[in-house]
Amino acid sequence: MEKIQIPALDMARAEQVRACFAAMPKAGANLGKLEDMAVQYAAMSGKELPKTIKTATLLMCGDHGIAKYGVSAFPQEVTRQMMVGYMRGTAGAMVLAEHAKANVVVCDMGTAFDQSDLPNVRQLKVAWGTNDFTQGPAMSLEQAELALHRGMEVADEFIDKGYNLLVTAEMGIANTTSTAAIASAFLGIDPLLTVGRGSGINDARLQVKRQVVIDGLAKNKPKLGDGLDILQKVGGYDHAGLAGMIIAGAKRRVPTMVDGVNATAAALIAYGIYPECRNYMLCSHLSSDISHRKMLELLELTPIVDAGMRLGEGTGACLAIPILQMAMDLYHKLGKVK
Repeated sequence: MEKIQIPALDMARAEQVRACFAAMPKAGANLGKLEDMAVQYAAMSGKELPKTIKTATLLMCGDHGIAKYGVSAFPQEVTRQMMVGYMRGTAGAMVLAEHAKANVVVCDMGTAFDQSDLPNVRQLKVAWGTNDFTQGPAMSLEQAELALHRGMEVADEFIDKGYNLLVTAEMGIANTTSTAAIASAFLGIDPLLTVGRGSGINDARLQVKRQVVIDGLAKNKPKLGDGLDILQKVGGYDHAGLAGMIIAGAKRRVPTMVDGVNATAAALIAYGIYPECRNYMLCSHLSSDISHRKMLELLELTPIVDAGMRLGEGTGACLAIPILQMAMDLYHKLGKVK
C-alpha cells in the first residue's frame, strides 16, 4: 500500500479538556471513563469537542471459504438472511443502532451471494467470499489492497458528510474462525488461546474450528505482526473493509469505536499496517470471546462496557455511543473551556 500520513495526537487540546473537567463542581476525578473518553476524543480530533456525536456505523459483510468445514453454528446462507434483516430493520443490531442514533451503512465487501436486489446495500464486492485458507491464501495481495481501499473510500465519504465518529460492525458466517487465525498470527500465540465458541458452537465443532486455524497457519505461515500479510493469508473481506475504515479515520483525525472481537482483529490489521492508527481507536466493550482481551492488551485499549456480549454487528458500540455523548454533554454544560 502507498504510504499514508497519520497525524500525531493533539495533547495540548487534550490537556485543555482535562483542565476543564478538573474545574467542574465535583469531588475529585470521579467521572472515570467519561472524562477519559472526552479527553481522548479531544486529542484525536484536535478540535473543540462536538456537542453532538454524529455516528456512521459501517457494517462490512463478507463470507469465508472455511465456513464449509462447519466451524459455525449457522450455515453460510445466514449471512444473506442477516443482510435482508438489516434492510427490513428486523435485526437486533438495527434496533440498538436506532437507540444509539447511529446511521448504519451495510456494505457487501465480499459475500458469497448476489445482493444486487438489496438497493440500500453498498455493492463493494471484491470477490465471492474468501478462499479456503487451509489450502492457500484467503485472498490475493491485490484483492486485500482493493478491499482496504474500498473501506477507506466509504469512510472518507461519511467523514466528508460531517460524521465525527466511525463505528465498526461486521457480518459473515465463520468470521470468528478467521479472527482467531488473525489473532494467533499477529500475537504469535497458540490457537488454543484464540479459538473460541463464536456463535455458540458445541465441543465437536470447536475441535474442528481449532484444527482449521492450525491448518491455515501451517499452510500459509503469515508473518508475525505483518498486518497486510496476515490479512491476505487468513483474513476476510469484512476485516479488510473495517481496517481500511480505521486507517481512513486516523488519517483524518476521526475516532473509530471498535466493536467486538472480529472488529478488533480488523483493528490489529490496521495497526499492523499503520501503527499510529491505534491512537485513533476507542473500544466499545469486552467480548466474551477468549482472544478479545489479548488483542485489546496489545492495542492498549480499555473497553467502555463489559456486558458479556459476543454478537458483533456494532451492537456493543450502541451501548458505548450514548456514554460518549454523555461525556460531551458534561463538558459543554458544566464547564466548557474558555
